[in-house]
Amino acid sequence: MQNLRVVSPSDRTDEVLRVLDETPGVAHVVVLRGAAVRPEGDVVDAVVVRECANQVLDGLRSLRLTHDGAITMQPVETVLSDAARSAEKKAPGDPDDAIVWDELIGRTREESSLTLTFVAFLTIALLLAAIGVVTDSPVTIVGAMVVGPEFGPLAALSVGLVRRQRSLIRRSLLALLVGFPTAMVITALGAFGAEALGWIRPEAMDDLQQVDFIYQVGPFSLVVALLAGAAGMLALVSAKSAALVGVFISVTTVPAAGFAVVAATVGSWRIAALSAGQLGINLLGIVVAATFVLSLHRRSARAQADR
Repeated sequence: MQNLRVVSPSDRTDEVLRVLDETPGVAHVVVLRGAAVRPEGDVVDAVVVRECANQVLDGLRSLRLTHDGAITMQPVETVLSDAARSAEKKAPGDPDDAIVWDELIGRTREESSLTLTFVAFLTIALLLAAIGVVTDSPVTIVGAMVVGPEFGPLAALSVGLVRRQRSLIRRSLLALLVGFPTAMVITALGAFGAEALGWIRPEAMDDLQQVDFIYQVGPFSLVVALLAGAAGMLALVSAKSAALVGVFISVTTVPAAGFAVVAATVGSWRIAALSAGQLGINLLGIVVAATFVLSLHRRSARAQADR
């Protein structure tokens, strides 16, 4: 369930209560007249079933409260109340299948920002992947997969496409199109430094046995990317963090980028091209599958609302 708090101008509080009263799945409505100081007005608290959160937020947004007041919503782990249980029964659908779009957009917008932290994590992940390639270490490759932050902008891109939010699409594309090249350039500099020190031999690419799967592009490359994208979006909308970690270690986006860099620095252009192709297939597959999952969720929610 969700805890809703609304700061409303006093002349619109009755309309706020009307929205809450007309929406199934709302319980424990509390009104504090004149309690808000900045902005001035009344405070309305309520418990809202997750399945009805979008309906409530759309109704409140139509009252222009985002301009003259405020709307906040956050998850509530435990609610001990007969009224809350009754509200859950009235609400259509299942809470685990419900997507609170404003919550999802907020989470993906934050995770898709092009920040120094994002670039730092991506660079560290690519450096780990490069070390895993040079040492033929699948364990290090898995570590690079977990560290990589690239699923955030990929998920945001899917959300932006489904919701047709150009700002979110631009934000995620900027993170990917700037973050990956920056991290790859830094990794290339590190690879050149390692070659100068004699840590990397040009013939090292011919001796790989444990990590050569990274650049072996085939039909299963796309299948894995599609499955990972679908599972990742399901994990994101249902807040299943353990499942999301599993997604991170199932796709070879970061390892493929690191492999491409190392192969290019030692002159193995065929392997570099194959690795770049693996990277592109994984990125495309994740976005396509995640967008498809969100679209299905949206259609399902509309079908339940029309019943």
